Amino acid sequence: MTLIPLAFGLAAMAATLAGGLLALRLQHRIGLILGITAGIVIGVALFDLVPEAMGLAGDRWSVRSLMIFVAAGLGGYMLLDRVLASIPRAEESWRGHLGPAMLCLHSLMDGLGIGLAFQIDTGAGWMIALAVLTHDVADGVNTVSLSLAARSEAAARRWLVVNGVAPMLGVLLGLAIAIPATMLAPLMGVFAGIFLYIGACELLPRSRALDPRIRTGVASLLGILLMLGVTHFAH
Repeated sequence: MTLIPLAFGLAAMAATLAGGLLALRLQHRIGLILGITAGIVIGVALFDLVPEAMGLAGDRWSVRSLMIFVAAGLGGYMLLDRVLASIPRAEESWRGHLGPAMLCLHSLMDGLGIGLAFQIDTGAGWMIALAVLTHDVADGVNTVSLSLAARSEAAARRWLVVNGVAPMLGVLLGLAIAIPATMLAPLMGVFAGIFLYIGACELLPRSRALDPRIRTGVASLLGILLMLGVTHFAH
């Protein structure tokens, strides 16, 4: 039984790396890639993380309470980003790592969800794992795109490796430890807020600055629709 979640962890790693390598190969079209990445990140927040938080909440958390966590994630990330921006040379040092780090932390949580689900029930584990796999290629694309926009190809490759390893590490942690079930829904809500900020306030403006034509806006809408379709299939 332990081999099944580990196999899913390896599959998630492979899917993430494949998506990232595709983004690296197409970096000459970075404006369009950032446009579709923005839509994907916003779509993940709206159609994956928020519904997942509501599903995990049960009777413990109201919808209003969960939206407070979403707002806390968005506001907290914004403040942290602004604080780092006020530090001299922060953009060149470590501010540019903030967004990719959050995406990698999300991938870690995905793997953690797989491990925890298989501890609870095999059927639930399969459902969670398949849902994670459906958007892992997009996770790799998002990580590389954000790194390329903020830093360099070398940084993008390093963050891609980290994001590739993150789901497997999450699976191992999920199989080894138990996180209180009451904390999972708020965590998903916080990540939804963070992703909304990254998509709407970082990736969309960068995409438009690099390519102000209407096609980048269309690419963002296609990214949102893509995640709507992917999450509908996954759930």
